[in-house]
Amino acid sequence: MTKSPEPLEGAPLIAPSTVDHPLYEQIVEACRTVYDPEIPVNIYELGLIYTVEINDQNEVRVIMTLTAPGCPVAGDMPGWVADAIEPIPGVKQVDVELTWEPPWGMEMMSDEARLELGFM
Repeated sequence: MTKSPEPLEGAPLIAPSTVDHPLYEQIVEACRTVYDPEIPVNIYELGLIYTVEINDQNEVRVIMTLTAPGCPVAGDMPGWVADAIEPIPGVKQVDVELTWEPPWGMEMMSDEARLELGFM
């Protein structure tokens, strides 16, 4: 097994999203319709969506994680995300990639998720 290269100093652990693209907000809203079946909060507010990249051809790449590598829906959730995004008018293609770097932590949850789960 090979070790992942160390990130360059100053490089973000999570790649930035394409927030200025006209489809970005619709894609985020679509991600908010997908729920972790074990936690009653959508995956966007849980902080599982790391990056949403949208290119000039409206092809979407989502980099996401799960709350734990042993998550029982690890094989299904990326498909749920793609299925939520694909119907958006203008989206040409959706690729969803799972990553474990950086590992998910409770600090990645939004305030809304923390409130919903009773952590605030």
